[in-house]
Amino acid sequence: MDKLVIRSLDEIDNVAREFVEKYGSSRIVAFYGEMGVGKTTFIKALCRVMGIVDEVNSPSFAIVNEYHTAGDDIIIYHFDFYRLKNVEEALDIGYEEYIFSGSYCFMEWPEKIEPVLPDERLDVLIEEQDDGTRIISVKEIK
Repeated sequence: MDKLVIRSLDEIDNVAREFVEKYGSSRIVAFYGEMGVGKTTFIKALCRVMGIVDEVNSPSFAIVNEYHTAGDDIIIYHFDFYRLKNVEEALDIGYEEYIFSGSYCFMEWPEKIEPVLPDERLDVLIEEQDDGTRIISVKEIK
């Protein structure tokens, strides 16, 4: 398992850049971590370094947001499954169409849809340390 460290918000874009360089070929990324640990903040940084021009916000109420680069050569679907009551709700919004679209899919609270997560993905765990540092643990699932 690979680990990246964010010591302050000043470093987040550099860590996001390193993440994209190492794992940019992985299209499905499941972000785990406690409420408020920085999942959305890290996803915003990833989108920034990937050239997304759309405003990146947590899709807490919409469940999924769609972001594009200027030339539409990259599309990112950003999911927040926190409010889902069951897996069927994810299927009802067309989850499988997004996942199998070939576009990037960044998922917050993937444990809510564990039974339908793709077999091949990146699992990313973000943990806050006592000093505010964030440890990002990355595991490739195949």
